[in-house]
This record gives sequence, C-alpha cells and structure tokens, in this order.
Amino acid sequence: MVTTEVTERSFYEKVLEATPRGEQLRICLECGNCSGICPFGYLMTYPPSRLIAMLRADRFNKVLETDTVWMCVSCYACTAVCPSKIPLTFGLMTSVKEELLLAGNVPPELQTALANSQRYGNPQGESPRKRADWAKDIRPEVTVMAQAKRPVDVLWFVGDYPSYHPRVQSTTKAVAKVLNALGVDFGILGPDESSDGDSQRLAGERGLFEILVGKNGKTFSKYQFNKIITTDPHAFNAIKNEYPQLGISYPVQHYTEYLTERLDQLKPLLKHEVKAKVTYHDPCYLGRANGVFDPPRTLLGAIPGVELVEMAHNHANSLCCGGGGGGMWLDGFQWEKAHVRMSDWRVREAMTSGANILAVACPYETPRFEDAVKSMNGGGQLIVRDIAELLAESIG
Repeated sequence: MVTTEVTERSFYEKVLEATPRGEQLRICLECGNCSGICPFGYLMTYPPSRLIAMLRADRFNKVLETDTVWMCVSCYACTAVCPSKIPLTFGLMTSVKEELLLAGNVPPELQTALANSQRYGNPQGESPRKRADWAKDIRPEVTVMAQAKRPVDVLWFVGDYPSYHPRVQSTTKAVAKVLNALGVDFGILGPDESSDGDSQRLAGERGLFEILVGKNGKTFSKYQFNKIITTDPHAFNAIKNEYPQLGISYPVQHYTEYLTERLDQLKPLLKHEVKAKVTYHDPCYLGRANGVFDPPRTLLGAIPGVELVEMAHNHANSLCCGGGGGGMWLDGFQWEKAHVRMSDWRVREAMTSGANILAVACPYETPRFEDAVKSMNGGGQLIVRDIAELLAESIG
C-alpha cells in the first residue's frame, strides 16, 4: 500500500511538472467524453477516464502491467472535448507513457525510433550530414545557414520526414519552389538541425525532448533571422508552445500561415488551373491543438480550378491520421491490436466526399494516406497531395 501511494503521489507530481493545469485531474467529472471520442479507446484497457479512475482508486500500478496505452496517438481529441479542461493529451497520457517507458514496457519499434533520435537527431536513424541533400538540385540554391554565414529573413525548420523521406521530399521541394517564387529570403539549418522532439515528448520521452530542444536552441542562437516557419505541425507546436517553457522563444508559423499572409503576392503567380475537387484533412497539431483551420483552406481556394469540399469530420472534429504521439513508429504494434489503421478510416471518408484529391499539410500524412489508398477497393481514384505541391503545380 505504501508503494502504491508513493507511485500515485509521484505520478501526480510528474503531471503537474509536465504541464500547466495538471491539477485539473482532481476535478474530473467522470463524464466519459474523453474515452468516447478516443479513436482507439475501445481497444484500451485503460482509456483516459479509466486511467483517472485507477488513480483515484490507488490502483495505478495495475496500469503499468498493460500496454494498450500505446494505442494513444496524442490526437488531442480527448483534451478538446473535456468539460473540465483537463490537459489529458500532454499531461495525463504523456505522463503515463513516461511511466511505461521507465518500467520497460515499450514496443521495440518505438524504442528503436527513440534510440535513433538520441543518437542521430532523427527517428529514422539517418546521417545528419544528409539532412540537406534534398536541396542539391534546387535553383536558386537553398541557403544553408552554416555555409552562408549571413542573416536571413526566414529560418525554415524543415523537419525529419521532409528532410529524409523520399515521398515527403517532394513536398519539401515544393515549399522551396513557392518560397523562391515569392522572393523570400530564407535559409535552412541542414546538418545543424535536430528533430523538433514533439512526437518523442508525446511518446513519453520528456528527457530526450529536452536534449533535442537544447541542441536546436543552441543552433538557433548562432544565426540571425526574424521568424521561423515549419513544414511540420508537430515542429510548429513544439517551437510555439513547448520550447518557450525551456527558455527558447522565437516567432514561428506553419508554412500555410506564412503563405496566407502573402496571398496578394502569391495569387498572381498561380497561373495554371488544377481542375479537381479537393478535400482537406486537418492535421491534429495544426487544427485541434493550435486552432489553425482557415489558412490551409484559403490557400486551396486561391488555386484556379480547385473546388473545395469538406469531409464529414472536419475542423476540430477531424479524424487523426494515426501518426502523432509516436504512432509513426508504432504501426506494427497497433496493427496487431486493431487490425485497422486510422489512416484507412480517413481515406475511406475522403473517398465518400466526392473528392479527387485529398490535400494535407503535415509530412506524416502523405505516405500514410497513400499507403491507405493502395489498400482500399476503388482507392486508386484518390490522389494525396500536400498543399505546397498543389501550389507549386499551379505556379508551373
């Protein structure tokens, strides 16, 4: 009994330390909204509301004997619907995952990604020296800060998957094309850049997150720039909301916000029609977590020929692609539990919307949704494109 009390007390302390409003856990109404909206809640032994019940019953140690909390992909849905405003995603669920990590109860594929992040600065285990290889053929030449040794207006934090993943590199090149077309003075960190760490943090590795933040913060301080833009909503979320808590604060925007502010300059460049019905998927950490809903739709609406149609679940009610909170590195584990992927559900909904193109604004989504399209009967009619790719196509 003493051990359980200590565990419970230390766990509450971790939640309080990890996030503001952690004390809200104590006023849970037990309404069950969080567990009801959780996409994989039906598979969890302890979905959010039951986790709180186990804490109140002094039985938290039982949670550490299970592994279904790893079905949580930190989609923020539970936090969004909680009437008591409990920070469930980045407080409760992340802290439970941290306890599971400390107990050694972690799926091997996730452990590999975390180890790669610590050793190489990215979950794929790629060489940091290759981080800017995607830019070799871009003209005009992309400014790499360490080589240029000059101030820039915009520092583009490219991110892990946009730097290394072969499919997502297409989006990265498209962003560069649009920025160049607008005449933006931008630079990238290249080999100096480390993972933003947000998904590692949400997978319970707070210590690793702080190491990665420290590396990026030290790198930022070496260069002069006015603003950071990101390709990845997770990087945007981390730099906007988490880095300042560790003393690293810079103005930051997701690239869709940045481009929307320059729409008057961008519109004249969009000369080629993209004749298609397009439906847009709201990324969890751009939309639900940070309230950025309109800029991506504004950009799509500015492309000649595009007809924007909405899926049944949109804006704050959007479905998750399944990649956040470590989900990108848990596909095998989650398939064994569920025999379905969240990306399948989303693609099926996109297919029923009448759209020809499923537009995205997060690097996790393009490969996940394209894999889902391949597995769907009739899915071949649906094309997955990042908004930046559609803009680049319209520019020509």
